[in-house]
Amino acid sequence: MQPQVQQMLEKLEHLSPERLAEVEDFIDFLQQRDQDKHLRQDYVQASEAAFNQVWDNDDDAVYDKL
Repeated sequence: MQPQVQQMLEKLEHLSPERLAEVEDFIDFLQQRDQDKHLRQDYVQASEAAFNQVWDNDDDAVYDKL
């Protein structure tokens, strides 16, 4: 086990049940935030081709220089 994880476990052992619940909620929040970030990146990547077809045209070429 990593030393940092072991240190965290030792600290967790001294927390009250209420504080442990808060820690668990925070960990869930961090995991959800990371999952949301990856999901947004996947959406961007998936939609790039469709947007390129719409945006890559002669009529809008003047905006490419902005």
